[in-house]
Amino acid sequence: MGAVFAGSALAQDVSVTAITNVNVFDGTSEALVEGATVTVTGNLISGIEVGGAVPEGATVIDGGGRTMILGLIDVHWHTLYCCAAQSTVVTGDILEVAIRGANGSEDTLMRGFTTVRDVGGNPFATKKMIDAGELVGPRIQPSGPPIGQTGGHFDYRPYQAVPTNPGDSQWYWYSVGLMAMADGVDEVTRRTREVMRMGASQLKISGGGGVSSVYDPLDVRQYTKAELEAFVEVADTYNTYVASHIFTDEAAQIAIEASIKSIEHGLLMSEDTLQMMKENDVWLSIQPLLDDADGFSFDDPVSQAKWIAVTDGTDEIYRLAKQVGVKIAFGTDILFDPALAERQGAFLAKLQRWFSPFETLKMATSINAELLELSGPRHPFQEGPLGVIAEGAYADLILVDGNPLEDIDLVADPHENFDLIMKDGTIFNYSLD
Repeated sequence: MGAVFAGSALAQDVSVTAITNVNVFDGTSEALVEGATVTVTGNLISGIEVGGAVPEGATVIDGGGRTMILGLIDVHWHTLYCCAAQSTVVTGDILEVAIRGANGSEDTLMRGFTTVRDVGGNPFATKKMIDAGELVGPRIQPSGPPIGQTGGHFDYRPYQAVPTNPGDSQWYWYSVGLMAMADGVDEVTRRTREVMRMGASQLKISGGGGVSSVYDPLDVRQYTKAELEAFVEVADTYNTYVASHIFTDEAAQIAIEASIKSIEHGLLMSEDTLQMMKENDVWLSIQPLLDDADGFSFDDPVSQAKWIAVTDGTDEIYRLAKQVGVKIAFGTDILFDPALAERQGAFLAKLQRWFSPFETLKMATSINAELLELSGPRHPFQEGPLGVIAEGAYADLILVDGNPLEDIDLVADPHENFDLIMKDGTIFNYSLD
């Protein structure tokens, strides 16, 4: 193995790089472009040719017949929640949570995930510093603090926190923007505007019961239709959309009627609801959550029972969603466990239970990139398209030792199988012979 350049640019002063002798998966076609040379100028792909000349003065990297794939995209990621223990989030402070999240961002990139849609937290400073080159990590498309109702999925306050009265101080995690709460149309309107003011690309709310939260059974439908419509109306004024945490039919159907465009999870929904989603062009942003070795174990028996209930629905919802033809996106929703975060690629490989390797890689690249485009002008990365290897696209590239279109398990062990990771034209990991 050659030298490994983790967390620093390999050739940061060189503007043109040519990666030769690679078999290219472009994000959309199952057929590889064999024996290609991919040229990167600055942070964009400037050419894909078979048998073409290498540009004069380019830095040349011999791909050695490896497979080139896109940088992977996780559309249900939590930059701050992923890498701090739940006890830290309960008893710690925002500085510790943020630092752990920032440190974990480099690990995310080194697993080959070059872009994430952050669907809950306060990743704005981390994003800013990554974009400026002061931290190493993936592109972050932030939703900002997720918004919930009193007694809803994001109400983790102690039991004694209610009743509240005018003038009561905010709970700590609301005051530092890790989560948010809004009740009633007026509060929903104000809180949504505040989150957009913070720099969100899209909104994340909770429209139904959750697993880890203790005051909300899974069957509850959170937020009235008027409140849901207020979220959507404010998002629409910013030319973006609302994503909502939801598991069940009733909650999902009201959300769809309110014009919410991305249902997060949805593991207990029926075929009728999926058909409604398809007819209204609503995305299913689903995660391969199973009660397996990567499953969560909750001290609270109520949460543990809810976990079993939702994961019992995982197989069926993937089967039905594929059958109905709903737009399906890939994410992981890894929480409170840096060791589990290292399994991010293994979560992607789990999709082979329902999808072919080609369908899996396409979902984690070009299809996920299509979901990101729902943010319209709020999309923070518009210099080129994401999720495809094409001229003018962002140069987010991975060289795989093997062919993941034949063996998707290769993505489960990126440290062993990813020999080059490039994001935005900069090489962060290089271990070619």
